[in-house]
Amino acid sequence: MSRIFRDRLGETLNEGDAVVLFSGTAPKSTADAQYTFLPNKNFFYFTGLTNEHFIVLMHKTKQTFEVTLFIEKPDYDIEKWIGRKLTKETASEISGIESIKYLDEFESSINRLIFDDKIRKLYLDLEKLSWDEPHSRALKFAGEVRERYPFVTLKTLHPIVSDMRTIKEPFEIKQIREAIKLTDEGLRAILSVLKPEVMEYQLEATFAHAIRMGGADGNSFPTIAASGGDAVILHYVENSKAVSDGDLVLLDLGAQFKQYAADITRTYPASGKFSDRQKQIYNIVLRAQQATIDVMKPGTPFEALNKACRASLTKDLMEIGLIKSEDELGKYYYHGVSHYLGLDVHDIGSREVLLKPGMVLTVEPGLYIAEENIGIRIEDDILITENGNENLSAKIPKTVEEIEHLMV
Repeated sequence: MSRIFRDRLGETLNEGDAVVLFSGTAPKSTADAQYTFLPNKNFFYFTGLTNEHFIVLMHKTKQTFEVTLFIEKPDYDIEKWIGRKLTKETASEISGIESIKYLDEFESSINRLIFDDKIRKLYLDLEKLSWDEPHSRALKFAGEVRERYPFVTLKTLHPIVSDMRTIKEPFEIKQIREAIKLTDEGLRAILSVLKPEVMEYQLEATFAHAIRMGGADGNSFPTIAASGGDAVILHYVENSKAVSDGDLVLLDLGAQFKQYAADITRTYPASGKFSDRQKQIYNIVLRAQQATIDVMKPGTPFEALNKACRASLTKDLMEIGLIKSEDELGKYYYHGVSHYLGLDVHDIGSREVLLKPGMVLTVEPGLYIAEENIGIRIEDDILITENGNENLSAKIPKTVEEIEHLMV
């Protein structure tokens, strides 16, 4: 399927343009141990491969868009320790790329193309989210190219691939649906063990076991299992304490399936029943979520989603006397309501756009009342369709009545 994306990329480039993408390398953990390898998602998008150290080179000629994949050379002595290397035949079968070379041929290959004046502009994955973020392999390579070939123009691929990944193909939506289905199974497994005195990390482990048994790659991000007062911390990941009777337990989690992510949040009462106050606040969050989903259709500005959410929360919180004006809302609601979802949990894409069919976005309003030990967030994954939207996670129970019925 990655051939579709390569062809589409080729249509956007001009003669003499080239793209180089690196799959990445797992960073060192400690001693001789490495962290689990996670492939660069843009590399995966254009190749369908999840192997370390690989490089793909694509360049536009007058007649064609040529693609070459560079892979590790098999070495039996090394393979005895760390496993089999991908063969050229298998790499070609998975990626659909016919030209496969070994990594030691990469530098001479790109040098020849530049020497022959076939590469005049080079696109690299130069995304950098902060000034202090360490240089990626692509940024280091950009420096090497600038030093050796100062006449080659360097460009970032990020805006091009960002626009491409914003609109999901049907097969991508299928993978997201499966990730959501597995997340649902994991949440139901959690409900079977959720009770006072259970440890937060036991809820985390229950979810991980259930989704892996169901066929998931693993978690799409570290599970948040926050009970009581810690549920007001947006990225609480310690998951280290016992759940107390009367607590609400906020679970923000997701399965990953064939590299595509789900991102779901549910908030459950540890005792199986919401208190009257918890129910009141929960339903305010639920109404805000529905108000946001209601405006999600082609042509809606991205920024309109948070406006709809804030308007709903403000109205209801003023009615119960918790705030007197929207200016006070930030005390209890302090994050955006939506982000893109796809190969990454916080998928790439501009937020200064109108919604289009094929976009998949989260909707996750929340209220965090620290003085009452109440933290509630409800999150679903929404597909923008030609006529409106589809809640891809609609089958995951979320009303007070549905949750209490399941916890009986």
